[in-house]
Amino acid sequence: MSKDAVQIGVGAGRRTRLLNVRVSDAEHVAISEAAKQAGMSVSAFFGSLLLEGAGVRPFLTADDRLIMAALLEDMRMIGINLNQVARSLNSGKSVHPSELDINLGNVQRIQAAVLSELRALSRRAGHERRDMKDGED
Repeated sequence: MSKDAVQIGVGAGRRTRLLNVRVSDAEHVAISEAAKQAGMSVSAFFGSLLLEGAGVRPFLTADDRLIMAALLEDMRMIGINLNQVARSLNSGKSVHPSELDINLGNVQRIQAAVLSELRALSRRAGHERRDMKDGED
């Protein structure tokens, strides 16, 4: 996060302020559909876009957090396995090549999963939607 970015803590307080924004019928449909695709209410979606514009990123849904937690646990387990292999090699013990292949495959699998999740987050990011919309004009 850049030094200019705003940090908003979780549970930053009850939302008591109201913002009114005028949009066209077509814009409202587009916003509603984008919110639906993101699994958010229009209010939460619009708020996330406004905060993102202020430099607050990323906005993770509950599902995103569950996926990230699962990926983190997978990465932790792979790290443990790789440390065991490194200890064995450093102590002069031999390691069967298939064990190295398995660990390398696990690293590649988790790398692909993380990349896939980051791409999904990027597609949902407001700046990507704005860029795509600008490109259509």
